[in-house]
Amino acid sequence: MRSYSDKGIAITESFEGLRLVAYQDSVGVWTIGYGHTKGVKAGDTCTAAQADRWLREDVAWAEDCVNRLVKTSITQNQFDALVDFTFNLGCKSLEGSELLRLVNAGRYADAACQFARWNHAGGKVVAGLTRRRAAEATLFVIGLIS
Repeated sequence: MRSYSDKGIAITESFEGLRLVAYQDSVGVWTIGYGHTKGVKAGDTCTAAQADRWLREDVAWAEDCVNRLVKTSITQNQFDALVDFTFNLGCKSLEGSELLRLVNAGRYADAACQFARWNHAGGKVVAGLTRRRAAEATLFVIGLIS
């Protein structure tokens, strides 16, 4: 079983951003810390240390999902890219994706092209998601040569 690396955590932190006061994300979900949503409501606050703990706890399900669904050998960079993708979009998104099908077929270069398709929220292209998917794809491709 692979674990999410510090490099992966840093990518998630950079795209989630640290917010110490609860806010509603682009689709209206109450969020705090680095994308933490469980039990969050308006007016909630946290410390940076709590946000770090929550993130480590929150990515565990995404790690489990990737470990369970990926049936072929992948590098740490590829694993990290898939965990960030899954953390942001959910296990069901990965499970039903062409991205996963291509990974499991060993078609890694083709799989890398699939990240860009997942840049919508609320039916609209979101610039931040476009940047995040590009970063994941880049990390995934680096995994091809590492």
